[in-house]
Amino acid sequence: MSSALLPPTVSASDSCNPPDTRGAAPARQSVRSRWVAGLFITLLALHSVTAEGATAPVPDAETIASEPVPEFGSTSPLQSPGDGEGPDGVVQDGDVRPGNDVGPGDDMRPGDDMRPDGTAKIMQAVRLQSGETIQLDGVPDESVWNRIEGISDFRQQFPVEGASPTQHTVIKIAYDNDNLYIAAQLFDTDPDGIRGWEKRRDQGLGPDDRFMWIMDTFNDGRTAYFFEMNPAGLMGDGLLTTGQGSSVNKAWNGIWDARVQVTNEGWTVEVRIPFRTLDFNPENPTWGINFQRTVRRYNEEIVWAGWRQNQGLFRPQNAGVLTGLEGLSQGVGLEVKPYVMASPARSWPADAPASNDFRHDAGFDITYSITPGIRSSLSVNTDFAEAEVDQRRVNLTRFPLQFPEQRDFFLEGSSIFSFAPASGPNPFFSRRIGLAGGNPIPITLGARVIGRTGNTGIGLYQIRTGETDERFSEDFTVARVTQNFGSESKFGVIYTRRDRFGQADAFARETFGADLELGTSRFMGSKNLQFQAFFVGHTTSMPGDDNTLGDRSARGVRVTFPNFPFYGHASYREFGEAYNPAVGFAPRNGFRRFQPTIGFTRVTNSISWLRSLNTELYFEYLMDMDFRAETTQINWEPLNVNLESGVEFGVEIGRFYERLDASFDIRRDGSIIIPAGEYTDLTGEIWVQTNRAMPIFAEFEVAYEGFWTGTRTEIESAAILRPAPGINVSGEWSHTIVDLSEGSFTTDLMRVRGNLDFTPFVSFTGVLQYDTLSELVGLYQRLRWIIRPGADLYLVYTYNWLNETDRLRPLETSGSVKVSYTYRF
Repeated sequence: MSSALLPPTVSASDSCNPPDTRGAAPARQSVRSRWVAGLFITLLALHSVTAEGATAPVPDAETIASEPVPEFGSTSPLQSPGDGEGPDGVVQDGDVRPGNDVGPGDDMRPGDDMRPDGTAKIMQAVRLQSGETIQLDGVPDESVWNRIEGISDFRQQFPVEGASPTQHTVIKIAYDNDNLYIAAQLFDTDPDGIRGWEKRRDQGLGPDDRFMWIMDTFNDGRTAYFFEMNPAGLMGDGLLTTGQGSSVNKAWNGIWDARVQVTNEGWTVEVRIPFRTLDFNPENPTWGINFQRTVRRYNEEIVWAGWRQNQGLFRPQNAGVLTGLEGLSQGVGLEVKPYVMASPARSWPADAPASNDFRHDAGFDITYSITPGIRSSLSVNTDFAEAEVDQRRVNLTRFPLQFPEQRDFFLEGSSIFSFAPASGPNPFFSRRIGLAGGNPIPITLGARVIGRTGNTGIGLYQIRTGETDERFSEDFTVARVTQNFGSESKFGVIYTRRDRFGQADAFARETFGADLELGTSRFMGSKNLQFQAFFVGHTTSMPGDDNTLGDRSARGVRVTFPNFPFYGHASYREFGEAYNPAVGFAPRNGFRRFQPTIGFTRVTNSISWLRSLNTELYFEYLMDMDFRAETTQINWEPLNVNLESGVEFGVEIGRFYERLDASFDIRRDGSIIIPAGEYTDLTGEIWVQTNRAMPIFAEFEVAYEGFWTGTRTEIESAAILRPAPGINVSGEWSHTIVDLSEGSFTTDLMRVRGNLDFTPFVSFTGVLQYDTLSELVGLYQRLRWIIRPGADLYLVYTYNWLNETDRLRPLETSGSVKVSYTYRF
């Protein structure tokens, strides 16, 4: 990973605003401007243009009923995406409409797809007979598919809850000792209207038709494997966890394969998932399973089980049941993944001659399944050359920013280490290991144990970093245990330790914490209610520190009502004056904070061009430890509109108060100092975005606010051009005008990204970034070839310049070639 793309004020170091970002770091919220009238007229014009070409009129119920039901197994190909190559490429939470990640719906009746109370939908998996095989070509014409009945009883979740889908879908499942096979026939009466722009593995499918499914292999309604595909052959996967909301960790890259065909009757999918890729209990022949299909031109979401608007695919509690799985094999449970890499580099120091460097290395990961549900891994000489560069951001707040983890070794099992995520105490932040100031530190040895046995989840890291000129070798220990109880509740503990290796005067720093989640889908009969509490404390940061445990700890509670159409939450938390976990991250400490939010979403069917309306009220009251107000904030989003055409827009207004006890160097160069004092400001914001499914997508946002002793205006725009499937070019520009009594300045941040995906297996990425604060220009390029699932070739190249008065002065350039291959036994 190159750190040179990050400006001095935006380090890839241990930076983070907790998930509830608006309150954790009283970084002033970007607020959108009052220029509503003109942009609203523009929006209506966009709607009139987009509505004709972007979203086709949805057939009425009579038309759907009169359509003949097609037969499974159509094989007349129109095209073969990716030359028949099978794919490279959360669910983004943004792709899911409000209420899609909450619990059972109102007025539940028998047959409303509840699970596991006896009314769950059931799907039968059929074992292949002796001599039967499945050729993975995207055409489900093998004999085994002809003798399986499959499922087809889908219903709309959006736009009309419970209505019959506009398009017919049939799904069948077969298996042998080693693999699970899925065949899906996604019929479409207008094959020319099928959209499949993306090919790259795990790319977001907001603009595309898509087929998604989850498999709850332990059948407990808490976690699941997530998979998705589109008509261009893209493969996406991740690990789904529930609790205070649902999240998909798409960094998990399972070894599986699939093929897609677009035909005259729609599009077809064939999938093969080795059982060695999954954790499950071989003694249990029943899994939870669910499916969802998106018909993008109608913005229609259809779901098999849990189709109500406050249920959905991302609630394993509402999934159906897959039965008939017997005699499954996970093999020996041993996986070996060696790699080799070479990396030439050249740098141009300002006061010295240019220098060259060449590094070559090799290492390996060994994974062994201790039990069918618990896997241990040993990583020797771990390398992250393939990790993508961080996106640059301009920081005008007093607090550090968070950059997401990009390294697979830490991402693949990250969900088990998630600790009270909705409250953000962050006792473990993996970028503390192997990174300092955004620069990589070698990891010489890493051990990991992750998995579950029964209702108990286990996670363990034991990692040693190498010694560098600036840092000693260190040992890191992170342990996490969770225990499920009841139907939707969980208790967990976490422990971390960090100390120098082999140093006689080393001072170990330890952190310990516990979190509790209580949940029910039966509140007031059919509503969801969730409660969360946590406590985290750590030892002193230095020998002789006399602060108390209260100073070195964080604690809090949160109540969440995640329902549809009304939703809300309220949280209270305290972070002590000395709270600073050694392997975690706290952007701010020494505060007490109360923060409630309420909202309402209205999905309407009475207005043909309107999909939904949402309004939300947010309040924050943050005090110091003596209960004196430091930050108060009230934001009201009176209007968030989603049109049937795919156009969305919203308006937000607010009031902000902050007490600044000490002066603040806003540019971090001494040029403008914000004096201590009390500040009260008004804020406004407006945003609009076009239909994501169109070849050209654009979004625009304007924010205006009182800002310390003056004002700030922020204009953000972005656009994506998709001339053909697998090709897209995107650009982003953020322009900020700060006008203060102490001085004025502007900042610009520009990013251009190009993706060229030749097939779902071969993809190229180029990223060019520049900002006017650091004056750094950074170029990042990466070619990935998935030789076969589990075997990858990466070519990575970076080049960084400093923008001086009359020229771009080169700083450094580097290249990397890395090959890895997975062997399974």
